[in-house]
This record gives sequence, C-alpha cells and structure tokens, in this order.
Amino acid sequence: MEKEVREQIKDIIQHEVLLATGCTEPGAVALCVAKAVEMLGAEPDRIRVRLSKNVFKNAMGVGIPGTGMIGLPIAVAMAVVHGDPKRGLEVLTMPQDQVDDAKRWLANHADRIDIGVKETSDKLYIECSVVSGQCSAVAVIAKRHTNFIFLKKDDRVLLDHQQGLFQEQDNDDNPQEDNRQRVELTARMVYDYATTAPLEELEFLWDTVRYNTAASECGLEGMGLHTGQILMDQARGDMVHTVVARTVAASDARMDGCTKPVYSNSGSGNQGICCTLPVYYYGRARGCSDEQILRALTMSHLMSIYIKRGIGRLSALCGIVNATMGVSAALTFLEGGSFEQTGYAMKNMINTIAGMVCDGAKPSCALKMSVGLYSAFVCSELAVHCRVVDCTDGLSERDLDCSIHNLGRLGKDGMNQTDDMILDIMTHKRG
Repeated sequence: MEKEVREQIKDIIQHEVLLATGCTEPGAVALCVAKAVEMLGAEPDRIRVRLSKNVFKNAMGVGIPGTGMIGLPIAVAMAVVHGDPKRGLEVLTMPQDQVDDAKRWLANHADRIDIGVKETSDKLYIECSVVSGQCSAVAVIAKRHTNFIFLKKDDRVLLDHQQGLFQEQDNDDNPQEDNRQRVELTARMVYDYATTAPLEELEFLWDTVRYNTAASECGLEGMGLHTGQILMDQARGDMVHTVVARTVAASDARMDGCTKPVYSNSGSGNQGICCTLPVYYYGRARGCSDEQILRALTMSHLMSIYIKRGIGRLSALCGIVNATMGVSAALTFLEGGSFEQTGYAMKNMINTIAGMVCDGAKPSCALKMSVGLYSAFVCSELAVHCRVVDCTDGLSERDLDCSIHNLGRLGKDGMNQTDDMILDIMTHKRG
C-alpha cells in the first residue's frame, strides 16, 4: 500500500476515533450551547435548542456525567454555567463544584430552556439560539458532532457553511469542514492496512485501550443496568462470557453518567467501547502478541468506520451492528483467519443482527452490545471453519463490499419510517 494512501487512512481513523465524556449527543448539544453562550458574552435570558429527531432520541434517557441526572436540561445548564467550547466533546467534564453550580442554576431557571425537534433532512443537526436583553447569538452543528456550520452574533454572521449541506447524501464527510482528501475505503483496503501498516503508525490506538478499560472497571462496580457486573459474576472463567462482561460494563458506566472519558468511534462512545475492549480482552486471553492485538484493534475500528459511512452517522439502525461487525473481523484475524474468512464473519453478522434498531441512548444499550458481541463470536467461529451464509440469503451477496452496501441502504434509507415511529413512541409514552 502506498504511503500516501496509508497516511490518508490513518487520518480517517484519527478523525473518527476521539476522546469523549458522556454520551456524544448530549455532549454535542452542550458544545453547541456553550459556543452560543460564549458568543453572547452574557448569561442568557432564553435558550432555544432545536434538534434533529435522531439527536433528540439519543439524548432523552441517557445519564449526564457526574450529575446523577438524565436528559438534556442539566447538560444545557452545565454548558450555560461553566461550558467551554474549546473542550469539544469533553465539554461536560467539570469538577463537582461546577456541576453543583449547574444544578442550582437549573433549579432556578429551568423555564429559560426550550428544547424541541426540528424537521430537517439531516440526521445530525443541533441549533441553539440564546438571547440576553437586546443581544442574541446562534450556533448550529451538523453532520458531525463537533462540526459548526453556522455562527451568528446579533446581526453579524461569523460562519456560514449551510449551503448545500442538506443534500441527499448523508455520510460522514462534510467537505466544508476540512480540505483533507479522503480515500474510498473497501473491505480489502481495511484488511490490508490493518495487517501491513508499520506498527508505529498504529500505536496511538493503545490509548483506546487505556481509557476504555478504565470505564469498564468502573462499570464492573455496578452502574446502569449492572449488565457487566452480573454477567461477570456468572462467567465462572468462561473466556467469551468474561470478554463480553468486561466490555458491556463500560457501556453500563457510560450510559449511567460515568465521568471517565472513553474513546468513541464515528461519534459514538458505545461503538468505540465495542470496537476496542472485546478485541483487547480476547487477544490477551488467547495469548496473542502486542502486534496481533494492535493490528486487530486497527481492523475493528477501521472496518466499523467503513461500514458506518454507508449507514450514516445517526440512523434507526443501532451502531452496535457496524461495531460488532468490525469486532467479528478482528476476532477472526486473531484466530489466524484470512481476508476471505474475515469477510465470511461479517456476512454472517449482516444476516444475524441487521434489524437491530436504535431507540435512543440509555442504560439498556449494554444489553444490545452483549447481543452483538455474542453474535460476533458465533459468526467468527463459523467463519474460521469456512462456513458463511449463502449469497442468496437476505442482504448478503457474493461480493463482501456489495453486502456491506446493502446493509448501508437498509440503515440509511430503508429505516426512515422506523425512525419516525420510534421517536413517536418514545415521546408519547403513557407510563
């Protein structure tokens, strides 16, 4: 593989695998609010937040770090009182005294916050308008969780990248965000990069292990739905059960408002956890070398990024689908599987969990992660024995990239009505 292509692929990974505190949707909303308040230069009298339905549903029921509370009002309050937009997706990382300030502010000023859904064709859209006296400011994030596309202070437009933003294409790239050339990934390119790139180009991925294992240890103490803790208690030394337990424990912690940051993948902390921990823990348990584990981590993260590009950053298709597909490829590689066998594993996965829906970020995301991971182990085991679903089955085709493309069509276009129905159900519960 040419050096220029390798550098572009490494750039893609570094662009998509980022440190974040708390669920990325509330974090992105807080970032947008913090930017609007910074431009305003005063405490706002009114805060109006409008979100695409995908962002809205992902922020409804998830824990906000360090608060013991769920939902957007406390995240908005934290952004108003102590938010620093320079911190990006770590904007909600703050000491307890600042969290307490935000709680007090919310208790006295909750009526200043107006949060609602905006009808937009973009699945990731966050708009915040703030007013103080005669002064106002507007900030808009779209396409990516940290990508500001519009900034306005009073009547002066400071940034406007809205033109052409809401085209039919809804992948991860926004050409106005940067001028970096992006390669068109294929499954073969991902495999070749992961297995042949110089190790020094991949070393940064060890950071994903360091941070995400810390969140796992926190979750094993008992957080969220206690999924990881209970599974670990029942593992009794079983390797797969132990790997799944340790992995989903990090999701337990993250969804319950753990203050420890984790490395995300494609804008999702759960996807970052999923792409990292089972590969690392299984590799260690199997006695694999550091090089094997590092290359498997690269394959897991990059394959998930590739698959997610076709689905879109936010979708009615749960991100655990693409993340565990990446894991299945990495597990197969750790077992000595060839490129063809990693493809078998992913095809098996497509025909197993393709229908898993995203019904918002919440503690039970750990359960979906466990289902995806157990499937990844089964599908990988079949692949190692050269067993793969037939090309006439479901979404699968003879060509691996075509099969992945079919999954993308399902997640990006085929489930739009499902998305609307999920949001309607979530916002009209009777009890």
